[in-house]
Amino acid sequence: MTHVTHRELMPGVRLTAVQTDKFKTNLLSVSLLAPISEETASANALLPYVLRRGTERCPDMETLSAALDELYGGSIEPMVRKKGETQAVGFAASFVDDAFAPGDTRILESAAGLLGDVLLRPAVSGGRFLAEYVEGERANLVDRIHAQINEKRSYSILRLTQEMCAGEPYGVDKLGDEAHAAAITVEGLWKRYQSLLACAPVELYYCGSAGEERVAAALTSALAGLPRAEELEEPECGVQTGAVCDAPRLFTESMDVTQGKLALGFRTGGGCIWSEDYPALLVCNAVYGGTPTSKLFLNVREKLSLCYFASSMLEKFKGIMMVSSGIEFQNYEKAKDEILAQLENCRGGNIEAWELEGAKRSIISGLYATMDAQGRLEDFWLGQSVAGLAETPEELSRRVETVTVDEVVAAAGKLELDAIYFLKGLED
Repeated sequence: MTHVTHRELMPGVRLTAVQTDKFKTNLLSVSLLAPISEETASANALLPYVLRRGTERCPDMETLSAALDELYGGSIEPMVRKKGETQAVGFAASFVDDAFAPGDTRILESAAGLLGDVLLRPAVSGGRFLAEYVEGERANLVDRIHAQINEKRSYSILRLTQEMCAGEPYGVDKLGDEAHAAAITVEGLWKRYQSLLACAPVELYYCGSAGEERVAAALTSALAGLPRAEELEEPECGVQTGAVCDAPRLFTESMDVTQGKLALGFRTGGGCIWSEDYPALLVCNAVYGGTPTSKLFLNVREKLSLCYFASSMLEKFKGIMMVSSGIEFQNYEKAKDEILAQLENCRGGNIEAWELEGAKRSIISGLYATMDAQGRLEDFWLGQSVAGLAETPEELSRRVETVTVDEVVAAAGKLELDAIYFLKGLED
């Protein structure tokens, strides 16, 4: 039996506790939320990696690892995520559930305390982060940002997002950019750290067998030193209902690649996680390109062989649907036209009963699989918390179950092509 509760532990600090005996380990996470911006994204993304290098009591990774080993092989990992126009940075801790620890060992309080140390009591020198930690992790961050170009499929979506949403906070990557990352100083990062601790809303998450009161007490104690400003900086997300220009914008880039990457970005007409038609939008995405039985996969890829891959994805916080495909350079027009033709099939109601049922089953099975994976469940609830929603995966599944073809057609009818990104070869 799973029981989910939500409560505020202190000003701007919210806890989602999932009480279940389904897992042998507990998952505990802390996420600081901030509006994503070019100026602060890289510094925010760097912070958890610098903090993870050491604490006052465990000033380096060796002693910190030893402290985690005492928790029967626990772990604390940095997390950097983007939910719409909110950047979430922090940590996820995993440790054995008390029910599977020897004797009467109580691990939750110790794990929460160590997590609190990592967040609030870092190893310092002269009242600032250790310069060697900042410099080392800054170089790693620059490398991670630069390495994004190596995975061309995800890079094409990144570039489409940057161009399509230029001027909007959503156009900023969760890691920021190389220039801002390289410019981070020890003093600047410490100042940003202090600002986040005081002004950022904090989302806490627990999944395990412990009761809510015990979890709340452990985390309240662990975060007792957290400073809180009178006014917190609550992130928001702007949903643009339509395309920016009258005609779709085309962005091209040439590289030494053997396969082209074609990405299309659609505005959903305001459809997003907060709208009543959200379940229909989910099913529309699944029918169109979100599953192996979708129109893009079965027609553009399998039947016509115009793409090496073709799929669509929904950005539920921003009201954007994106299509990702890999093509031969010379097939640009054919592939683009057929991708759009399959959307017209959705708009026209050319959806077989098995397509609708397959789309629903895929979404629902994914939601139920989320409940069986602690990491996915934590990410789901972080998204719900950012959105200010309390709907469970089961409740969303029931809404998906009732979606009709007409509702899918209506959702498809609101989609408007806003931008196209094409990565082509150097000689094209």
